Amino acid sequence: MKRFLWCFLFLTSIFLISACEEQELEKHSSEVPDAEEVLTLDPDADIFMWTNVVYKTNIDWVEPLKLTKDKELGEINSVSSKPDNYQYKNGMANKLPIGSKIYSVKERNDVLVVEVNGMVKKYLGASEG
Repeated sequence: MKRFLWCFLFLTSIFLISACEEQELEKHSSEVPDAEEVLTLDPDADIFMWTNVVYKTNIDWVEPLKLTKDKELGEINSVSSKPDNYQYKNGMANKLPIGSKIYSVKERNDVLVVEVNGMVKKYLGASEG
C-alpha cells in the first residue's frame, strides 16, 4: 500500500510540474501616465512635463518633505492653451508661467522643484501604475 501511495504521489507531482511548464506566462507592461491620464483623473491638477514624465504638485505626502534644491534643469517654455489639450511636450505646463525654473533635488530622483516668483513648489513624477 505504501508503494502505491508513493507512486501515486510521484506521478501526480510529475503531472503537475509538466502542466505548469506548458502554460505561457502572461506579460504585463505598464506605462508611465501621460498628461491625458493625469488630467482625466484630476482636471484641476497643476502639471508639467519634463524628460517625458508628467510631474504633478499638491501631493499630500510630498509637501512636508524637506528637500534641498540642487541643479537647475531648465525652465517652462510653453503653456497648454486649452484644458483639454493633452499633447504635452517637455517644458510644457498647464498652470506654471513661462520662464519658471525647474530644479532637481538632492534627496529624491522622482521629485522636482519649480521656483515661481520666489516660491518653491514640489512636483512628483507620475510613475508606472
